[in-house]
Amino acid sequence: MSVLEVRDLSKSFAIGGALRRQHVHAVEDVSFSLRPGTITALVGESGSGKSTVARLIARLYDPSSGAVLFGEEDVARVRRRKDVLRYRSQVQLIFQDPFGSLNPVKTVRHHIARPLRIHDIVPSSQVEQRVHELLETVGLVPAQEVADKYPHELSGGQRQRVAIARALAVEPKVVLADEPTSMLDVSIRIGILNLMLKLKDERDIAFLYVTHDIASARYIADDILVMYAGQIVERGPVEQVLADPLHPYTRLLLAAVHGERIADRGSGASAAVDPVEGCRFVSRCPLAIPVCSEVTPELVEARPQQAARCHVTAPAT
Repeated sequence: MSVLEVRDLSKSFAIGGALRRQHVHAVEDVSFSLRPGTITALVGESGSGKSTVARLIARLYDPSSGAVLFGEEDVARVRRRKDVLRYRSQVQLIFQDPFGSLNPVKTVRHHIARPLRIHDIVPSSQVEQRVHELLETVGLVPAQEVADKYPHELSGGQRQRVAIARALAVEPKVVLADEPTSMLDVSIRIGILNLMLKLKDERDIAFLYVTHDIASARYIADDILVMYAGQIVERGPVEQVLADPLHPYTRLLLAAVHGERIADRGSGASAAVDPVEGCRFVSRCPLAIPVCSEVTPELVEARPQQAARCHVTAPAT
């Protein structure tokens, strides 16, 4: 059973001046669901639209169309501050840059205590104790010493753990982790990934893990969504998809992990600008046939639980 469902979500942005107005279709007809105690990886290169999806779910952007269903309510249409605040206490966003997301003149204690007080999670007399418990949960000990520190006194990995502790303070059901390890040293990344695995099991949290790193997605995720030029081009159980991918773009991402040289034939970001009918990956695709330039492929379940948007490997019937 899903805790949050994204249904036909779309978002476009106007670019250029009045004489040459264009629109970037950053997210187009994206649908998926997040289940408690699982991690869903949203994978794609820069400009694919994956971070926009996370911001739409977090209510930092309003969608052009589509719905974000949390319980029985379409939270994409909620406007009252009280209702938005209640939703955000259940759906938390962890940003890519842990230093940029923390106030440099406030202590760690302040960052974690503030959401506890805003959302009345515990009585005032118990705030300090809960701050220490949360720091211990994310592996920051001794908690009392860490609570007194400022962000600049911590390493990048420690700052990201503080950001995770702050997100956990409001006892969320969903955590949106937007490239949470991309600004960290390689040796530190595995610790953050293991912490996410621990939290999904212990707290039954539904994670959306946004990343460009398909190798870390394989390590941490239960399900995978591959995104290109604003569209989901492949989805399914992570081991199944990565063992035998259907879409040529998924195969390209895997080839890059294995060190193969990839020809540069454009990017998903440019393909999302005023897209015409046809497959957005066609200029980079080794499998392209004439119909690929003429008809936009549908997302078709070509194997049990595994769907792709490709005329060749997942043709519509």
